[in-house]
Amino acid sequence: MAHDPITAGLGLVDKFIGKFVKDKDLAEELRAKARSEDFNFDLQELKAKVSVILAEASGGWLQRNWRPLTMVWFSVLLGMYWFGYAPDYLVNNPETVDQLFDLLKLGIGGYVVGRSAEKIADKWNPKS
Repeated sequence: MAHDPITAGLGLVDKFIGKFVKDKDLAEELRAKARSEDFNFDLQELKAKVSVILAEASGGWLQRNWRPLTMVWFSVLLGMYWFGYAPDYLVNNPETVDQLFDLLKLGIGGYVVGRSAEKIADKWNPKS
């Protein structure tokens, strides 16, 4: 099952082409064009995300560091929970603790992937 509407739509277009276009060359050409459009959409989305990250990185100290500070705060809350110094709203609400764990896993995973991408970016697209 598709995880996003673009991929789902591409699958429907592919089925439609397979069902109604009898010329195999034309069908393959239409499929290639649909995939190309999907790729262009992904590329535009990626460019938009990069522009947001660059805007944050060129901003003030708090604008650059709010994500790491948030992760540190989540880590402190979970550490307090483990050592028995957690606030009542954490002790009495295990769902919140589970959500903090999920957010921490997501943040650490994103950091690891982001740092890995930074380290190989110059090898993939060397600056001239």
